[in-house]
Amino acid sequence: MTEHLDGVVIQTGFDVPVEPLRRAAHYSGEPGCIAQARGFAAHFLDQLRTEWCAAIGPRSDGGVLLVVSELVTNADRHSKGPYILELEGTGASVAVTVYDSSGAVPERFPKDPERVGHHGLEIVHALAQSVVVEPVPVGKRVRAVVPLTET
Repeated sequence: MTEHLDGVVIQTGFDVPVEPLRRAAHYSGEPGCIAQARGFAAHFLDQLRTEWCAAIGPRSDGGVLLVVSELVTNADRHSKGPYILELEGTGASVAVTVYDSSGAVPERFPKDPERVGHHGLEIVHALAQSVVVEPVPVGKRVRAVVPLTET
């Protein structure tokens, strides 16, 4: 049952989602794909707010978008082909998964404020509660789970 109170939707009873919200998009690597992936993720977060009544504050929202940007940028730069962005979310977290055709494991450099560039995985690890890289039959899968704890 859904109740409305002064224009606010309040989930009650059995209509609260029990399965994670899942969406995926395929990118060719053409110019503009990274911006498209961020737009896709922003739309996903809006759906999560609407369908899950997820309380996603600006910091968590920005964190998810930054993780998407970093992982998609890595796939765009280092793979020789298309890549897939998969998002899975609940009211507690969003899993950002990127599949690409490169079998090379991404390198996480040690912290160095003097280094120019190569901070992507450092940023992802700082924002995510877990980061896993796994080989798949045609390349690899990088999955980062970003908590949505702040409102």
